[in-house]
Amino acid sequence: MRVRFVARDASPAHPAGKPGPEPEKPDRNGTTGRAPAGRALEVIATGPLATVQDLGRAGNAALGVGAAGAADPAALRLANRAVGNPEDAAAVEVTLGGFAARCHGGTFAVVTGAPAPLTVDGRAVAPYSVFPVPDGAEVRMGPPPSGLRSYLAVRGGVAVPPVLGSRSTDTLSGVGPEPVRPGTLLPVGEPPEAAPFLDVLPVGRPAEDEITLRVRLGPRDDWFTGEAVAALLTEPYTVTSEIDRVGMRLDGPPLARARSGELPSEGMVTGALQVPPSGRPVLFLADHPLTGGYPVIAVVAAADVPRAAQARPGQRLRFRPDRRGTR
Repeated sequence: MRVRFVARDASPAHPAGKPGPEPEKPDRNGTTGRAPAGRALEVIATGPLATVQDLGRAGNAALGVGAAGAADPAALRLANRAVGNPEDAAAVEVTLGGFAARCHGGTFAVVTGAPAPLTVDGRAVAPYSVFPVPDGAEVRMGPPPSGLRSYLAVRGGVAVPPVLGSRSTDTLSGVGPEPVRPGTLLPVGEPPEAAPFLDVLPVGRPAEDEITLRVRLGPRDDWFTGEAVAALLTEPYTVTSEIDRVGMRLDGPPLARARSGELPSEGMVTGALQVPPSGRPVLFLADHPLTGGYPVIAVVAAADVPRAAQARPGQRLRFRPDRRGTR
């Protein structure tokens, strides 16, 4: 709620208790809905979900603030390299395509991650390639044939106001800019001095079939039977429709506990495989909670989390021990 204070001898035009029209104020994305004064992306459609993401606000867990950031940070870094941005510049993370925006001021852009079909004013352009977007042109993204999340990076980065040092939207806590919606104006920053040196990115698309992820057991694998640990490391698990930026619920052999009772709340990390009483594990992603009371049987290697973040409902995952000895 807002409170407005006015002078007791307010003018007849705005008597006390009847303030005049309130000036238009920007939302958490720093936009007011008016035409942009500089370079910007005017969002037309978002698809299932579109958010602004950078590499996250690490180092605030003691304050109860999660890192958030791109679910597939490798794809974000690649997109920023392609257009000459710093690797931590903000971009638009798009889930399962359907995103469309009008460019104000002109820019260069690239899409990495899930290879969504792209058009600029109806002309097809290729994902994983840098393409110009003239002033007034519309960029549209269709549903990708594989993968879940695409990253639209523009030269100069998406310049919404940072919160605690990051422009990332945390969908669990609400920290950061609001999720993108039709009509949102996303300001674009000043282009970097260095010119991009890549035009086509020679990378493979996300897997369409089974994905193997390396894990390290623990810290609570001793809460589970030997058969449960063996099942985790040998049997496939299927990604269910219960999936978002917080995590994904998996279906497969239930993981039976070797002891009863519950744990006190413990810190959680991205990639943790937490097992609730149902025995079906939950794999935590970028917007995961900071604490949890269910035991974590294993943690996915940090280098493999981006591939997990591109898994779609119905896709199968297998977990293998990480022999490198470090995450």
